[in-house]
Amino acid sequence: MGRLTLNVKCHSTKQSIINMEIPKFHETFIPILETLSDGNVYTHRKLLDDVIEKYYSKLSKELLETKTKSGEILIENRIAWGKSYLKKGGYIHYPERGKVEITTKGKDSLQKDLKLSDVTAADDFFDFYNNEKNKDHDTATPQDLIDKGFIAIESQVKNDLLERLTAIDPYYFEKVILILLEKMGYGDFIVTSKSNDGGIDGIINEDKLGLEKIYIQAKRFTENKVREKDIRNFIGAMSGDTRKGVFVTTTSFDAGAIKKAHEAHHSIVLIDGPKLVDLMYQYGIGVQVKTYYEIKELDVDFFIGE
Repeated sequence: MGRLTLNVKCHSTKQSIINMEIPKFHETFIPILETLSDGNVYTHRKLLDDVIEKYYSKLSKELLETKTKSGEILIENRIAWGKSYLKKGGYIHYPERGKVEITTKGKDSLQKDLKLSDVTAADDFFDFYNNEKNKDHDTATPQDLIDKGFIAIESQVKNDLLERLTAIDPYYFEKVILILLEKMGYGDFIVTSKSNDGGIDGIINEDKLGLEKIYIQAKRFTENKVREKDIRNFIGAMSGDTRKGVFVTTTSFDAGAIKKAHEAHHSIVLIDGPKLVDLMYQYGIGVQVKTYYEIKELDVDFFIGE
């Protein structure tokens, strides 16, 4: 079947080509940015509806209702991935939870034909794609492609999770860390007083009687690294009834902080942002299962008696 195209006028001075088939995710870049170019803040749902209405309403009912293997509407899934890539490339941003808005970079990009290579070339684009984009996928097996897809989705979720952690209330961040450690099997936790915690954000009891304690420090930073001074203050705040501590941050530790922790007489574990979201993902904290996929293979045993 041939490929039918229509030229339609958008609200801008540009013309967009609408393909009478479900668009690839990168083909939704310009429609998304054109829709957001009015400067308004959109909800995810409104953005999906408006992009479909303005650009893809001429698709057949059958195509508009086509679903993925997991039951999602395919065109909505493609637009959502387009939005995700634009976010990682800095063309749009999320001013608050569930909302999306175009950036200056996004507005400027409307003056050219934005390609996938432009978006993935951004300095802050997520690492997994930069690592994978130059590999030869022609020799990949179906299982290889499935594995790569899961890795891509996992990387995206972890990136979003870290971004969310840097935006939540600092006191709630401390509680998240304690919930994680409890889920990891480190026993009941105690949240210290916000007004006078002496540099300790929480205490984990390793045993039921509280004979062994782990002191917790949680720093929800957006840019700053944890410094040697922070580790020194943490050590100073630990009382004589424990020699164990966990220092967690959403960013990273500078060389001085790492050196101080390693040289301390206390046993101090340092958890940076990437390690934190790895643990949260592994133990199901702040994430949930969205979809189960079922893959079948030939049952050789079934045919033994033929």
